[in-house]
Parts: sequence; C-alpha cells; structure tokens
Amino acid sequence: MTSDTAHSPGRVTLNMIASEAGVSVSTVSKVLNGRSDVSADTKERVESVMDHLGYQRRPARRRGAVIDLVLNELDSLWSVEIIRGVDEVLHEAGASMVLSAVHGRSSDTREWIDQLAARRSNGAILVVSDLTQQQRKRLTALDVPFVLLDPVGSVDALVPTVGATNWAGAVSATEHLIGLGHTRIAHLAGPRQVLCSRARADGFRATMEQAGLPMPAGWVPHGEFNDASGRAETARLLDGLEASGEAPPTAVFAASDLQALGAFEVLRDRGRAIPSDISIVGFDDLPVARWTHPPLTTVRQPLFEMASVAANTLLRVIDGEPADQFRLELATQLVVRGSTAPPPGSAAPSV
Repeated sequence: MTSDTAHSPGRVTLNMIASEAGVSVSTVSKVLNGRSDVSADTKERVESVMDHLGYQRRPARRRGAVIDLVLNELDSLWSVEIIRGVDEVLHEAGASMVLSAVHGRSSDTREWIDQLAARRSNGAILVVSDLTQQQRKRLTALDVPFVLLDPVGSVDALVPTVGATNWAGAVSATEHLIGLGHTRIAHLAGPRQVLCSRARADGFRATMEQAGLPMPAGWVPHGEFNDASGRAETARLLDGLEASGEAPPTAVFAASDLQALGAFEVLRDRGRAIPSDISIVGFDDLPVARWTHPPLTTVRQPLFEMASVAANTLLRVIDGEPADQFRLELATQLVVRGSTAPPPGSAAPSV
C-alpha cells in the first residue's frame, strides 16, 4: 500500500482502489460483484485496500433492476459485441436488459423514452445516440440515470460517457501504411456528424500532413459504418479517378471493418488483388476481420470491454455511488494481418 491516509467513503473511487492494490478497475469491480474468477490473494488484497481507504459498500439496488440498452440498429456485428458486453455484466448482477433500436430517428427516440417511463426502467445505456437537451432533461426528471457509449455529439460534462481512442487508432493505422511505403492513401470515412468518425478522419489527416503526403480532393469520402456504404464509397472514388485519368490509391484506410469489407468486394470485382495491388485497413476488429481472405489488418476497438465498463458504471450509479470518471476512453490497438503489404513495385521495408 502506498497511502497512509484513509479517505471518506464519498471520495473513494474504483480507480483509487485499483491503483492502490495494483490491479485493474475491472478486477476491483469483480471483487465488489462477488465474482469467482478472481484469485483468493487478489481478492484479499483488494478488500484490504478498500478497508484501508475507508470504502464502504452501499446496499446493492441493482438486483432485479431493468436496464434499457438503446442502439441505432440491432442487426450489425458491431451491435452484437455491444449487446454481449452489456448482457454479461447485467446477468452477473441479477439485472435484466431491454433492447431498443431507434434507427437514428428522433420520433423513435421519443417513443422509447415513453416506453421507458411506462416500464419504470432503472437506467439506460445509449449507444451512438444524439439526445437533445430536452430529452436529457426528461430522463433526469424521470430519475433515470444513463450512460452514453460512443456518443454522437458533444455531451454535458457530468454525463458519464465511454468511448475509445479513435484519433490515436487512426494515427496508428495511417502510420502503418506509410511505414510500408504507401504515399497514395484514401480514407473511407464514417458519418460526418458522429464524433468517433470525425476523430478517425482527423487522425488520418494529421498523420498524412505530418508525413508531407498529399490528400487529393475526394480521397476522404464520408458514408455510413456498413458494407453497402463501403462499396458505394469505393466505387465512386475509383470511377472518379478513372474518368479523370488519375492513378488510384495503393492503400485504403476504412473507418470501420464493415466499410473495409465493402471495399474488398468492389476491388475484387475490378480485378484488384489484396494486398499485392492495394492494401486495406479497417477499424473495430470484429470477429469477421479474422475470417476474410486475406485476414483484415484493423484497429481493435474494445467494443465488448467498452460495453462492460458502461454497464458497470451505470450499475454503480444505480447503487448510489458516483461514477469513477465521466469521460473514459479505452485504448485501441493496431492488429496487423494479411491485407496490408508494401505498394506494388516496391521492396519490403526493413524493420
């Protein structure tokens, strides 16, 4: 232990306990939840630190709680990872989950809030949602705590949010391609209004500018985080370059794995081999990224862990405890697989 001063219960957070005990926040959460997958020594150390810091457990109100999980859509592999992460935490806590899809329509969001009020839900996790100030005030008036996961726009500083290091992930993807020798790189961006999409596009642009590489007009088309959009963006880009007589890119960084899969399809239909003719990098590291041929190089966004952290944060608030952090970003990681290689006609760079 590194501290000799006990803290008042209201000031002790899971981060403080984790730091003092030399473990992760998720391990502290497991100890508090009575999980069996923590060693006896670790459990004893964590509980000793909690006693030392004066942490007092409040009576749990989560068992039997009803939690709303609200997504824009339910039929994507991305959504499945989020659902899995939330479900595991709620199942262990004895809470129930209600799934809703708003499809990006404000009318559906209003209807969902009406339904939430009718069933007296204890809390909500909102995924890639853009609530208006009026809708937030209504949730507050209903005394329904909520956590935003990958929020679309800017949020109140006191609203808990969980996201990922999107900008840094885009930098690592772009640096990887530049390190292989690529100088003509296109970026298939996501929706303009979505924060994570803008962060990935900004990370790409910043890295290209830092390397002194050109970004011709039209080489950062914006679309949606799905394979249909990836196909459409790639086809439009290649058609425009062919019409103007410009050379095509030797690498593409897609803002999502699904967009990358759409690009795969178009490029193969046009006789472009991956990665010998063109390299592709995605973002998310969905399970399907390992099944493509060749397997997709991508930036791993810890979707399951992000969902788990959001669920644990909400349960803490429901139990009457403060959120550890109001803005939490989990680290992304570049995963290099077979879809990237040096550009055509160049030697492999020395490592």
